[in-house]
Amino acid sequence: MSTARGAAVASETFRAIGTSVVVVCTDARELARAADLVRARLDDLDRAASRFRADSELAVINSRSAESARAGRSEQLRIPVGTTLGSCLRAAMRTQRLTSGLVSASLGAALIACGYDDDLDAVRARGDVGPPAPDRISIPLRHMIFDEQRGEVALRPGTALDLGASAKAWAADTIAAELAATGPGGYLVNLGGDIAVAGTGPPRGWSIGVRDWNDAVVQVVTSTGQAFATSSTRLRTWVRGGIRRHHIIDPRTGRSARTRWAQVTCAGPDAVQANAASTAAIILDDQAPRWLTDRGVPACLMTVDHEVVTTPGWPAPTAARKRHVS
Repeated sequence: MSTARGAAVASETFRAIGTSVVVVCTDARELARAADLVRARLDDLDRAASRFRADSELAVINSRSAESARAGRSEQLRIPVGTTLGSCLRAAMRTQRLTSGLVSASLGAALIACGYDDDLDAVRARGDVGPPAPDRISIPLRHMIFDEQRGEVALRPGTALDLGASAKAWAADTIAAELAATGPGGYLVNLGGDIAVAGTGPPRGWSIGVRDWNDAVVQVVTSTGQAFATSSTRLRTWVRGGIRRHHIIDPRTGRSARTRWAQVTCAGPDAVQANAASTAAIILDDQAPRWLTDRGVPACLMTVDHEVVTTPGWPAPTAARKRHVS
């Protein structure tokens, strides 16, 4: 997704945490401050929750978990976590509850087994190497538990955490709110398709372009406070065993979800909830439109052939191939 830029707003785009970042302000005088704050908070996030930085807090937890498994230990690990990682884990627990476990932070081992064991650029650069990923990966799903009172994460040895489904959305929500609390006007933060807004927005709302995997704007929607999130099976991909894989894991199989949807965009009261819905919809395949409708989630679901399905509350698409789910 992208923000339609008008004369009334100022924006800056840069790369961070492995994705494209856009920060937009209604007051151009606030842009430098806002961009600096976003960079600082994303650096904090990377040091806390990156699966690929050996020195990140999350990587250390995953390493301890793997070492315990290799040593044959079975007792649950309880590991204290810092403030930022604790907030990410809280968002992951919320995502897990919202999706009845369809979207889980405990799927890192399945991602690794599918070949996503390093930064995506590094995975792609080495090509299709290593043993083929099995069609079905038998990795017991033992959900992690975050104990907020003690500030500890509890997990079984061998569990590898991946917070890609919720930490970025949490950061968008939190950063947008902090910007609005510390400066005048309105702010929009877009972290690779997880979009949060806060403060006093433009008079007619924020114009947000829904982009497909070819970077073409297929629809422009308006946010008057809603957050948006897009999950895609076409962008974060790599090849393993001659098969193109993607990063959205179906916990029922332990492999990349088999789905008709190339991407799903959802609206929500915040980016964490929107991201939970869009990720779950990819996994749910044909059941997704009804699942979203039953939960009152406005959504736009698109197939690789650009067939569009929408749920109630989503603006009518302009594409010729469309279907509305009531």
